[in-house]
Amino acid sequence: MENKKIVIVGGGAAGFFCAIHVAELHPEWEIKILEKSTKVLSKVRVSGGGRCNVTHACPDIEMLLKKYPRGQRFLKKSFYQFATQSTIEWFAKNGVELHTEKDGRMFPITNNSETIIDCFLRKIQQYNIQVLTQHEVIDIVSNANNTQQFTIHLQGKPNMQADAICLATGGMLKADKLLWLTNFGHTIVDPVPSLFTFNIVDKNITTLMGVAVDNATIQWKGVKNIEKGPLLITHWGISGPAAIKLSAWCARELANDNYEGEIIINWTPEYNEATLKMEWINLRMDLGRREIGTKNPFNLPQRLWQFLLQQAGVTLNTKWADLKSANQQQLIQLLTRTNLQVKGKTTFKEEFVTCGGIDLAEIEAMTMESKMIPGLHFAGEMMDVDGITGGFNFQHAWTSGWLAAAHMSAGV
Repeated sequence: MENKKIVIVGGGAAGFFCAIHVAELHPEWEIKILEKSTKVLSKVRVSGGGRCNVTHACPDIEMLLKKYPRGQRFLKKSFYQFATQSTIEWFAKNGVELHTEKDGRMFPITNNSETIIDCFLRKIQQYNIQVLTQHEVIDIVSNANNTQQFTIHLQGKPNMQADAICLATGGMLKADKLLWLTNFGHTIVDPVPSLFTFNIVDKNITTLMGVAVDNATIQWKGVKNIEKGPLLITHWGISGPAAIKLSAWCARELANDNYEGEIIINWTPEYNEATLKMEWINLRMDLGRREIGTKNPFNLPQRLWQFLLQQAGVTLNTKWADLKSANQQQLIQLLTRTNLQVKGKTTFKEEFVTCGGIDLAEIEAMTMESKMIPGLHFAGEMMDVDGITGGFNFQHAWTSGWLAAAHMSAGV
């Protein structure tokens, strides 16, 4: 097969993985990565607190799919070709061993994202892949005489030719900035943020900053989704895995509400209001002569417990048996249904992910190829796919990059 010209637009995780896999299949081809900024692999560098959460230890495809608020049906075909185990094997083959943490997140054993970056840069050098920074694509034209030939127009630089293209430019796509893509007939689902924390109006609760609850539930009022897991009180509001998962699953609804509304927290998720009322009878009998402020029977952090008592108008030296009915009812409500007003959001560390992007109905799930323009492919977050935190967004980057590369290598 004659030498071909492959261009990857976007110097992030998906773009690099795609370029490298094309080169693995066709080392003689001319492969270029175009990045509009001055830096490549920026998200890889900062993710996971600088450790790079490469993937998640989830070999079961059906379980893996449940970690994606958007794109589950689309990803099913993709993951049966390349998923977690394939990722682990690829990195191991290329000198990067991963380890698994208790929560399933997988990192390089060095716990340093530079390990992943060094691996990619070695492969780039090995295959003579050109990485061109400050190369901003402003237009792509599909040449009439051959639908698999493209002319790429660059800002302030000469045009470039390509036999096949993979677009891997990341999230936050704006249709008005990508007119050439919409002119091809593609639809861009408006992007909105995912994976963020909640800014709370009532600053009383933020006096508890640093308090963590191992197991609680959180819900956005008016939406059915309830997420369960650790919650953290911060100086701006509510964070922690359960809150961040909620932000992913309810990303559209939250955006529609302009990030203003109420969250409902159950600090004792083994109970609801009715069952806790029943249990309270036993608690009063068992703890009757003890002071309610000394220790709580729910294993809540003591600062939170005393805060809830204060909110319910209960003094700390009140005996369990002496707790007034009205205060008891208020305390039960606060334990099982604390309502907090939200106004705004805060990005969760560097884990900025978007919900939205290229409409999945316009992309072939097995090949990542555009259904409108043969030879045009997509990878990573620029598609309307996003996962919760924990390595799932990188897994989609590796999978989509690998599939796009495999198809470009076979089909060009």
